[in-house]
Amino acid sequence: MIKILVPIKRVVDYKVKIRVKADGSAVDTDNVKMSTNPFDEIAIEEAVRLKEAGVAGEVVVVTCGTSAAQDVLRSALAMGADRAILVQLDADQLETLQPLAVAKLLKVVLDEEQPNLIICGKQAIDDDANQTGQMLAALKGWPQATFASKVVIADGKATVTREVDGGLETIMVNLPALISTDLRLNNPRFTTLPNIMKAKSKPLNILIATDMGIDMAPRLSTLSVSEPAKRTSGIRVGDVAQLIEKLKNEAKVI
Repeated sequence: MIKILVPIKRVVDYKVKIRVKADGSAVDTDNVKMSTNPFDEIAIEEAVRLKEAGVAGEVVVVTCGTSAAQDVLRSALAMGADRAILVQLDADQLETLQPLAVAKLLKVVLDEEQPNLIICGKQAIDDDANQTGQMLAALKGWPQATFASKVVIADGKATVTREVDGGLETIMVNLPALISTDLRLNNPRFTTLPNIMKAKSKPLNILIATDMGIDMAPRLSTLSVSEPAKRTSGIRVGDVAQLIEKLKNEAKVI
């Protein structure tokens, strides 16, 4: 049986209305509900299903964050993961953490854990970078299958159906490999109270990011953050000619 590692991220809950800080420097996260990135929940669910099917022997979840990120790790344990790892940073380090640094930190964990398969969300809903999985696979020199909508593991290979612009593409990769999940792969389960209680006793190991010898300096700088422009109300036009005129001269879309 294989060992699966699932990297996850703690993000602002998708139901929360985002607020920008008054100085336009970042999104305001004070007193805001945080939760597991939805794509990462799909990755956890897929890993747990593979374990329940007898394909995987152990599921390990890992996240990079402050001590507050233990809540999403406990949620993953309640879903069925066996162990959790927190790569702990302070708040200032987390604020400037970028995908390449995350991939490098995760590689250190991978080198120690030696999993056969990584399953991760295709992107996080806060920055929408869609980079960490690809960078991690490149750093490890592993094959990757992104945007998976179906995964079958057998005979040391992963057969992955991917969602692409033209439809569906099915590829096969040798293990060890990295797979990133798309929305239609599965529907994550709800955690039950007994499983939440059991999760409290499952192992959660803490690693200190500064002890891992990784350059976490940001490569990009955020110049400003602003809310989208408010949508203006629509207008009625008298005929097709007037519609075309406004699309051409005012909206400038034709």
